[in-house]
Amino acid sequence: MSSPDRPRSGTPRPDRPQTVTPRVVHPIEEESFRRLRARVDTSHLAPLTRAVVERVIHSAADPAYLTDLVCDEATLAVAHRALHAGAPVVADVEMVAAGITRRSAVCRLKEAVSGPGLTRSAHAVRLAFERVGPGAVWVIGCAPTALEELLLLGAAPALVIGLPVGFVGAVESKAALRESGLPAVSNVSEKGGSAVAAAAFNALLYHPYDPPQRPLAKENV
Repeated sequence: MSSPDRPRSGTPRPDRPQTVTPRVVHPIEEESFRRLRARVDTSHLAPLTRAVVERVIHSAADPAYLTDLVCDEATLAVAHRALHAGAPVVADVEMVAAGITRRSAVCRLKEAVSGPGLTRSAHAVRLAFERVGPGAVWVIGCAPTALEELLLLGAAPALVIGLPVGFVGAVESKAALRESGLPAVSNVSEKGGSAVAAAAFNALLYHPYDPPQRPLAKENV
């Protein structure tokens, strides 16, 4: 049975502003981040970049992500607003979807089939794009071919978190993502995976958001 904090991965929520209940941080997590900051100086990073970098390092217990990750604060700010405005979320595999908390994610891998020149992961990206259209946040943490397919679709994403892992195609697909000019979070090395991709997404979701205030209507006198 699905819980409110972890809805079913195949059912997207409507594209509308999301109300996020303040998150209660467990003492173990607080201590973990304290130890992380004692070992890795992230104080020079801009707020959203720091949030993403720290949560990725935390998820993998790997301080090397400090220099391995590639992200841009202005890009993250735009994606942060889109996410909190209700942008749909897509995960390449169920493990990524399972790691995303407090939001649903579309994952169509179970429906996908491989074919000549097409992996199941790539087909799942096509199916997901048919459902969500442009403006989604894509979280790819497993298959380089999923990222490669996304780059061919003209998907106009709000953000691509492209952190697939592996010795075949991972480095190349992430380099292609950076060269594409799409708004992205990536890393340079073969490292990555479902946990770190979900962590990068969760960092944006957990980061405080103050929606823009609408101007007050003038009263007739």
